[in-house]
Amino acid sequence: MSDSRSFPPPLPAGRLLLAPMEGLADPLMRDVLTAIGGYDWGICEFIRVTESVLPNRTFLRTCPELSNASRTPAGTPMRVQLLGSDPHFMAANARRLVKHRPAGVDINFGCPAPTVFKHRGGSALLGEPQLLHDIVAAVRAEIPVDIPLTAKMRLGIDDVCLAVDCAQAIAAGGAEELIVHGRTKADGYRPPARWAQIDRVRSAIDIPVIANGEVWTVDDWRRIRDESGCADVMFGRGALADPLLPRRIRGEADDDRAAGWRQLLPWLEIFWLGVRQRVLPVHAGGRLKQWLMLLRRHYAEAEVLYQRLRPVKGAEDIDRLLLDAGVLARLPLAA
Repeated sequence: MSDSRSFPPPLPAGRLLLAPMEGLADPLMRDVLTAIGGYDWGICEFIRVTESVLPNRTFLRTCPELSNASRTPAGTPMRVQLLGSDPHFMAANARRLVKHRPAGVDINFGCPAPTVFKHRGGSALLGEPQLLHDIVAAVRAEIPVDIPLTAKMRLGIDDVCLAVDCAQAIAAGGAEELIVHGRTKADGYRPPARWAQIDRVRSAIDIPVIANGEVWTVDDWRRIRDESGCADVMFGRGALADPLLPRRIRGEADDDRAAGWRQLLPWLEIFWLGVRQRVLPVHAGGRLKQWLMLLRRHYAEAEVLYQRLRPVKGAEDIDRLLLDAGVLARLPLAA
C-alpha cells in the first residue's frame, strides 16, 4: 500500500559557517579552525563603531585576513562584522572598510555582553526595528554590489515578540542573508536554543536565513536544520569544543574521539606556539585553558590535560608540562 502522507522535501546540502565570537575566535583561533577544515566562510570578531571613523589599522588588527584577500591562511573567506547604533557612523565606517575589499560585511544585532548592551550595541537594538532597518540601509548604500551584506541577530531582548519585525526590517534594509541565534539576550547562552523560533523568522522573510545556537554535535546539526528549516548552519562555541565537527558532518572524519584527539594534538601545538608569540607570558596560559575547557566537552584527554594545567601559571612551566604530555615536540624558543 502506498503512503499518501505528505512529507517536506529534504533540505539541500547546506553551508557550514564559523561564527564571530568575541574573546574566543581571534585571528589565531580562526587560522587553526579553518586549517583543520570544513568551513565555507566565517565572520571575525566585531569592530565597535562609536561616533568616529576608525583608522585603517583597527580593521586590519581585528581582521588581519584583509591583508590576504580577506581569507585565512587556509583560504577560508572571512567577513568583517561592525557593531554600532548610529546609521551615519556605521555607514562611514563601512565606506572605509570596503576599501580593503572584505569578503563580506556583517552587522551585529546579537551580542548579549552587558558592556555592549549598556552602550546600546548588539542585542540592545532588538527593541527598535526601524533603527535596525536604518542601519542596514545606510551600510548597504556604501557597499559595492559585489560585496555581500549580512546581519546577525538574536530572537529579542527579553522575549521573542519582535523577532519577525526585526527580521523583516533587516531584510527591507537590504541585507542579503540573516543569521539568527535561537536565543534572546536574556537567555544568554543557557540551553536550550529555540530552533523552532528561527523557523518562524525564516518563514516571514524572503532572504535566506542561517541558523545558529547550541550546535555541538552532528546530531545537533541535523536537528537544528530540521527544526529551523534552514539549510545553512553557523557554529559558535561548538566549533571550539570539537574542531573536527564540520569534517564529521561532511563525512571526512568519523566519531572516534581518541583518533580525533590525536589529530588535534598538532593543532594544539600550533595554537600554543602562536599564543606564546602574541600574548604576554602572564596571560598566555589563560588562552590555552580557555580552549581546553571547551575541548573537554568531547575529549577525555582534554579534561586530563586541563586538570594538569589548571594550577600552573607561568608560561614556561606550561611549556614543560606540554612537552611532557606530548603536545609540544620541543620547548619553544621563547622559553
